Parts: sequence; C-alpha cells; structure tokens
Amino acid sequence: MLGFGISAILLLVGVYFGTRAQKQHIANLESREAALSHIIVTNLKTLPATGNPPQLVTGSVVIAFDYFRRFIATFVMLVGGRITMYEEMLDRARREALLRLLEQADAAGSREVHNVRFEFSRVGSSSQKANIGGGAELLAYGTAVL
Repeated sequence: MLGFGISAILLLVGVYFGTRAQKQHIANLESREAALSHIIVTNLKTLPATGNPPQLVTGSVVIAFDYFRRFIATFVMLVGGRITMYEEMLDRARREALLRLLEQADAAGSREVHNVRFEFSRVGSSSQKANIGGGAELLAYGTAVL
C-alpha cells in the first residue's frame, strides 16, 4: 500500500511540473512567433523572381514521450478515442521546428520562406517489449528568399 501511495505522489508531482513546463514553453513559442511574424511562410512550389539566390533553411526538434503520457495513451488505446496529449505535444514540436526554421531564415536576412514542408520520424526503440525511451523528430524545411 505504501508503494502505491509513493507512486501516486510521484505521478502527481510529475504531472504538476510537466504541465508547468508545457505552459512556459507555449508562452515562449507565442512570443517568438510574434517576433518572427514579419516573415512570409507559404507552401508554394514556385519561387518569386528575385535577383538573389534562394537558400535552404531547416528547423529540427526531437521530443521524448514521458511515462505519464505513455500511461494515459495506453489506457486511451484500450478504450478508443483521440490521444489529445500526444496531439498537443506534436503540435508544440511542429511549432518549435517551424520557429527554428524561421530563425535561420531571419538570420540569413530572408523575408519569405516558400515550399515549407514537414517530415516526421520515430526515434528510439521500435520494440513494444522494450518499454524504454522513445520519441519523435520533426524536421521543417523550406526555401528562403530575400
């Protein structure tokens, strides 16, 4: 019984600090997005005619799946439904990757980024038996022009 109580307390502490860190990250994302809002982002495949050569810009982020989210996701998979915790985590990762791309474009002096694409890959153990680690990498890439 004591072991269950300690596990429950540790779980609640993890949820509290994880939620707090997530809120801080979202606030950080919003301020960085506002600072880079002057850069035009499109998924157009054709570039405008400029005299300057285009440049490839990328932004990458690796996220880890924590034990609490994995526990809740396993339960949701048993009963069915959306796994909103993973959706929120992947949305934050997508925003972070795009911001890193925009920061690289801004450092190069670009005003526009065209043909923006996202790639996703799993990182870590692919075995269900080895319930350790695991995460995902999101890569954003595009063509920056002045």
